[in-house]
Amino acid sequence: MTTDPMRPVLDILRLDPTDPDVFTGSSLPQPGGRVFGGQVLAQALLAAGATVPDGRLPHSLHGYFLRAGDVAEPITFAVERLRDGRSFTARRTHALQGGTAILSAITSFQETQDGVDYADPMPPGVPDPEDVPSALDVLGGIDHPVAKFWTQEAAFDVRHVDGQLYLGPAGDAIGQQSVWFRSRGPLPDDQLLHRALLAYASDQVLLEPILRRTGHSWVTRGLSIASLDHAMWWHRDVRVDDWLLYVQSSPSAQGGRGLGAARVFTRDGALVASVAQEGMVRFPD
Repeated sequence: MTTDPMRPVLDILRLDPTDPDVFTGSSLPQPGGRVFGGQVLAQALLAAGATVPDGRLPHSLHGYFLRAGDVAEPITFAVERLRDGRSFTARRTHALQGGTAILSAITSFQETQDGVDYADPMPPGVPDPEDVPSALDVLGGIDHPVAKFWTQEAAFDVRHVDGQLYLGPAGDAIGQQSVWFRSRGPLPDDQLLHRALLAYASDQVLLEPILRRTGHSWVTRGLSIASLDHAMWWHRDVRVDDWLLYVQSSPSAQGGRGLGAARVFTRDGALVASVAQEGMVRFPD
C-alpha cells in the first residue's frame, strides 16, 4: 500500500499561479485516463479561494462537468471575480484544457457570522466505521487495476454500511445507502483545504444509489456513467481526516439521467454539508 495515499492528492491540489486570477494544475493517474471529476472540482474551488479575502470560506458551489479531461494534459483554472460584497464573495472558475472548458463552477464565500442555527439529526442505528468492512477488506485479494486503485492508491478509506457495489449488486434494490469515509492520513489545519477535499471525496460515490435502486453495480457489463453537474453546500466546519457519514438517496431517474443526493455528518452527529449531483446513467438493453 502507498505509504501516504494523501500525498499525491495534496501535491496536485497545490496550483501554480500564472497571474492573480489564473492557475495551472496537474492530475492524478486514473484507470481509463480521464480526469476524476472530484479532483477538478476541488482544484476549481481552491483556485477561486485563492482570490478571496481572508476570513471568507465557501458555503456553496454549483458546477457543470462539460467534457472529459485528459490526465496527461495540464489544466488551466481561470477565475472571474463576480462580486465582493460586505458579507459574501462570488467567483466563477473555468477549468480549461487546450483552451476548451472541461468544468465551469460558481462558488460563493461568506464571512463568519452569527445567526439562526439548527440541523436535522444523523439517522439512528448506524454502525461505527470500525464495524464496517473497508474496500481493502473486500478487494484486497483481487489482482485487477481497479481493485489496486481502491485498496492501495485511493486517498480515502470508504466503508459501505449497506454492502459495497464493487463486485456485484446489493441484496435489496433500494435507493438509499450510508457510507463512512475518511482521508488516509492526517491533514493540515486549513478549512478551505478540508472543504475542497470534501468536494473531492463526495464525487466518488454520489451516483451509487442509482445503481443500488436499479439492481446494478460498478461491474454491470455495458454500464455507462458520468457526472453532469455538482451542487454542494457547506453548513459547518469539517475535517475530512475524521470519520464522516455520507447518508445518500436517489429520488429520481429518467431519460438516461439520475439524481443522487447526500447529507454529510460528523461522527458525533453534526450536519456539515449537503450535496446533490445529476449523472448520465445508461444500462445495457
